[in-house]
Amino acid sequence: MAIYNLGSINTDWFYKVTRFPVNGETLAALQCRSGLGGKGANQSVAAARAGSVVHHVGAVGGEGVWAVEQMKSMGVDVTHVSIEIAAPTGHAMIFVTPDGENRIVIYPGTNRMIDDGDVKAALAKVAQGDTLLMQNETNAQLLAARKARKRGMRVVYLAAPFDLTAVREVLGYVDLLILKPGEAEQIAAALAVEVTALPVPELVVVDAVKGATWYDLKSGETLKVSAPSVEALDTTGARDTFAGFFCALRDQGSPIAECMELAIAAAALKATKDGTSEAIPALKDVRCFLEGISETT
Repeated sequence: MAIYNLGSINTDWFYKVTRFPVNGETLAALQCRSGLGGKGANQSVAAARAGSVVHHVGAVGGEGVWAVEQMKSMGVDVTHVSIEIAAPTGHAMIFVTPDGENRIVIYPGTNRMIDDGDVKAALAKVAQGDTLLMQNETNAQLLAARKARKRGMRVVYLAAPFDLTAVREVLGYVDLLILKPGEAEQIAAALAVEVTALPVPELVVVDAVKGATWYDLKSGETLKVSAPSVEALDTTGARDTFAGFFCALRDQGSPIAECMELAIAAAALKATKDGTSEAIPALKDVRCFLEGISETT
């Protein structure tokens, strides 16, 4: 099996600040650095580090070739990442406070310029049972979801950044929906149903700092896991890490309980490090992390 990720690729600019600025205020940053990010790239890297075969479908500008090369070095197949010379790569400005919380402004750039033909070409030779992973930082989501469903793929949608219209557009093609707690309540209210009655086979509600709950909305089965207690330095990309790990482990046939435990641990471990994709741990490191916790309890 393999994972095909229609996902964003960003240049992330991180600014360490003592606190978030208020309206009209200029605040000096304590530190500035850049790196590979974007929810799509983060999830592809996470899934690859969890041991799955990952094909990324996306686009960068001419100045973003370094990002493609970095993804490749992290084990992600980038055959279906196009280079749009006439437009800039997506980028994000991320403000991080000492407690690890963040506020983010993104510019989509080439992430919203992915060619329909490139998506069709990427999904032309998938195998039944492969996974299509998507987020809400690209265009072509509906096209990809329809193609994936026709080819017997499992469709996973991390509804972030959350947009009710975007969620409703693809919902009928989604097998697994991943949401924050507040987002789950919003979509349920919009559809006038309970969260446990959303029209998808599976739902995961995740707070990368506190934990996650998996729902089988057909059988009514649920499974809740708590996040390991860590000292967070930067929570940017933690939920992306969860999604990538969870999809990878499901793709590999692991039991739900193991998928949940390892995915939430990976998210917690990521939060202990600065950065986004470069801070995502490998599966062996997550297992060691959990073994260390069990030895101290």
